[in-house]
Amino acid sequence: MANMFIYRSALLLTVLAAMASPVLAEEWAFDVFLDKSKIGKHTFTLDQNRQLTSRAKFNIKVFFIEAYSYVHTAKEQWNDDCLFSIDANTTENKIVTNVKGAQKEVGFEVSDGKKTQMLSSCAMTFAYWNPKILTQTKLLNPQNAEYLDTQFEKLATETITVKGKPVETMHYKLEGNLNGKNKLNIELWYNLKNEWVALKSITPEGYTINYKLI
Repeated sequence: MANMFIYRSALLLTVLAAMASPVLAEEWAFDVFLDKSKIGKHTFTLDQNRQLTSRAKFNIKVFFIEAYSYVHTAKEQWNDDCLFSIDANTTENKIVTNVKGAQKEVGFEVSDGKKTQMLSSCAMTFAYWNPKILTQTKLLNPQNAEYLDTQFEKLATETITVKGKPVETMHYKLEGNLNGKNKLNIELWYNLKNEWVALKSITPEGYTINYKLI
């Protein structure tokens, strides 16, 4: 009887300890390439309180001279799959843009410091880490506060290399438009668990940007 009591007490303590343990943060870290040249990194960290921190830093040099620089940091607070607040700062070739937004009673209010918009009450950014993005017809660009019309197309299943290993994935195409003008052309890959594993984007100049998971 004493041994059974000790066993049950130990089991209860184990369960309580597991319940009290914090949920580990999730992270998606990518090396970023322009064509075949590595230009920087982009990381996304989602903590146990569903705050997403995005950090990107890119530099392009031509003959050792900096031709392009980009630094972006954003903190996004999420309530389930809806954006609750955003505070983003972007410096692109010394041009600084600050985007701030918060959920209001009538919708999500966002501003770039020049223009204020009222969006859907359940707005989303380009949260590639959340597979529910694939059902969205409107997405907020955290870099410049553009609220784009978006269209996703499922292309095919493909086996790609992720962290040096072959991974079976689903390949999607994403187009983003503003007032009928094309703004974004992006391709995304998710593994069979619906986890984001790769991205490719074509710049307006025709260059290819690849995100490779590290």
